[in-house]
Formats: sequence, C-alpha cells, structure tokens
Amino acid sequence: MKILLAGSTGYLGTYILKEFQNRKFDFKAIARNSQKLLDLGLTENQIIEAEVTLPETLEQCCQDIDVVISTIGITRQKDGLTYMDVDYQANKNLLKEAVKSGVKKFIYISAINGDKFRFLKIFEAKEKFVDELKNSGLNYTIMHPNGFFSDMQDFLDMAKGGRVYLFGNGKLKLNPIHGADLAKVCVDAFDTSDKEIVVRGPDMLTQNDIAEMALQAWNKPIKIMHLPDWTHKLTISLIRTFTSSKTYGPIEFFMIAIAIDNIAPCFGSRQLKYFFNKEVEHIHED
Repeated sequence: MKILLAGSTGYLGTYILKEFQNRKFDFKAIARNSQKLLDLGLTENQIIEAEVTLPETLEQCCQDIDVVISTIGITRQKDGLTYMDVDYQANKNLLKEAVKSGVKKFIYISAINGDKFRFLKIFEAKEKFVDELKNSGLNYTIMHPNGFFSDMQDFLDMAKGGRVYLFGNGKLKLNPIHGADLAKVCVDAFDTSDKEIVVRGPDMLTQNDIAEMALQAWNKPIKIMHLPDWTHKLTISLIRTFTSSKTYGPIEFFMIAIAIDNIAPCFGSRQLKYFFNKEVEHIHED
C-alpha cells in the first residue's frame, strides 16, 4: 500500500508523518517547501513539492498511490487566501488527481458538527468539499475530530493575563484530542469501512475545567469571569459587522464552538493539562 499525505507540515500532518515513519509505511508527502519535510526526516524521493491551490503543480501526484489522506485547511487566513481557496478548492484539486489516477481511498480531516455550522466561513468550505468527496465515487473516510489541543491555545493566552473570560456558566463540555492520538486514528482508518468517524480525546472537560488548567499552567490564581450570554451574541455581531472574514472567521468559529456541548466517542491517552504545562515551559525557555 502506497500513501500520499497532503497538509504534511501542519499541526496534524506532522504527527501523521511520525506515525507513518513509526509504522514504516511506504508514503509520499506534499509540501510547498521541501526543506521542512527534509528536516522531519523524509528523503527527497518521498517529497512532492507542489502548491495545492495551483492544480497544475499537482499533475500526476497520485500516480501509483493507493490511499490519499488530506489535512489541508487553514484556521488563520494568510497569503490572501480564503477558506474557500484552501479548505474547498485545494482539496478539490487533490481529489481530481486522485480520481484520475484510480486511488482506492481518500481520507479527509474535517471537524465535528461541520454540517450544523455551514453558516460559518470555515465550515462552509469544509462541508462543500465533503459534498464533493461523497459524490466522487471514491471509497472515503471523513474524520470529525472534536478540536485539537492546539485549538485550546486561546484559553492559555487569556490565562497568561491572570484571568479567563467565559460566556455563560462555563459548564458546557468538550473533549479535544492531541495531534498524536488523532494521527493514530487517521492511520488506522486506512483499513476501516467506516465512512465517517467522530473522535475526541480521553477527558470530558467543562470550559471551567479548561480555564482552571490554563491558569494553573501559568501558576496563576483561579480567576474566571463568567459573562452573560447576551454579550456572546453581541460580540459575534460586532466582529461580523466591523471586521473582514479574514479577521472574524477564526474568532467566530471559536466563539460559536464554545457556546454548545461538543461531545464525541473517546480515544487517546494524552491529557490537555500536560499540553498546557508543556506549552508554558516552551515559552519560558524562549
């Protein structure tokens, strides 16, 4: 079995590469900058240097490939690109090559509850590609992770100032997953017949729990400010009105995602509190 990974230098992509290396899989990886992959221990013949938003650079990238796995997506818009440019069109470019080359399976990393949040710019693009994949005729698996530990960075950033602000009573629950744990689920999906897999980390946490962990990581007293729900709706309305989608897209996603329970089947062993502690240690070292 030969595998192609797209989005290989992103948060999840680097963990999937490590999983490939640990399992000694036959694989290739796509990246704009081959040096990043060389630094991760790949050889030149394992690297396809291409820009996924430019379809001409992807020609024949899927030749002799059995499984394609894509983590392509942006959470912070950059280079003038939009979510539709990357999360939708770039993945569609890759899918077109996969279909043309007779790839046996395509695995795509989306997010939990994406179908319910199509009104968000991020999910509008992701779910539009999900529709394309489902109609492609290829065997597929769509992963729906319940947020990454890296997505919880906003809590840690707030906690650095000595206080965390939450909307409502902070009792809404979520269970994000570490990239290394999710990478194992993604790779195991090569052999599954499941079309869609929802997955989360090992711990069911309330927002109050996460806020406390973030403050403890900075050795700060527990100070959590609970804001009325109406301020949540007002803030979203204001950022939509007075900022561009480049600015409000990721903020809107975070603020709406924390306003509901996000619960999924449990997987993994890495805990968020240790991730927070490690992040703070790295900051102190710098």
